[in-house]
Amino acid sequence: MGYVINKATQRPSLKGQWDETPWRSANVISLTNFLSQSKSRHPRVEAKALYQDDGLFIFFRVFDKYVRCVQTQYQAQVCTDSCVEFFVEPRAGRGYFNFEINAGGTLLLYYCGGPRPAEATGKPGTKPDQSAPTKRPTFNPVPWELGRQVAIYHSLPQVVDPEIEQDTEWRVEYFIPFTIFEHYVGPLGTIPGQVWRANFYKCADQTSHPHWLTWAPMGAQCNFHLPQYFAPIKFSP
Repeated sequence: MGYVINKATQRPSLKGQWDETPWRSANVISLTNFLSQSKSRHPRVEAKALYQDDGLFIFFRVFDKYVRCVQTQYQAQVCTDSCVEFFVEPRAGRGYFNFEINAGGTLLLYYCGGPRPAEATGKPGTKPDQSAPTKRPTFNPVPWELGRQVAIYHSLPQVVDPEIEQDTEWRVEYFIPFTIFEHYVGPLGTIPGQVWRANFYKCADQTSHPHWLTWAPMGAQCNFHLPQYFAPIKFSP
């Protein structure tokens, strides 16, 4: 499987308008691969991406229920909330980035370098798997002076507590400057025609109905930090 990211002829406004003119050329994907631990809740999730010369635009639309978000600080564990995530490896073997944003727009952003994919056994804030290989990936928190450059739109309030128990649609749309990637992996060069690797996720670890789903299929392990399962994303000429 793979995904083609088209170049935007107009700049998205970052106002959460799914059918806005700049987005009409974007290919839409559905996140349909639920991990086996997702027994009680199966929301419908769509995502799409565009790029311009200076960066990448990502848009998630979630048809959800039992929505909750309480994490409000940069680099807080937003995966415990109703959350959408984009993991991307711009350069093979040079590490990947995890953009995790909860329904209230709070961001966690790490550059995950170190060992190759098979050795990645945990995520920030989780206890390492003692039965796994001894080498660990290096989880590097991206500093605020870079993280704040990610421009984020979110349709729900920053805090949603208690949960929204009825059917709810929520959206997260954001812009990632290419300079964030270049800070860690060096110059990206000419973007059109490049092939990166990535995956799109949705989770809700500590809501009343936890679930985990992906775009590119994964194994049985409930761990998004397994880049061997990333799929190609190609920037159209």
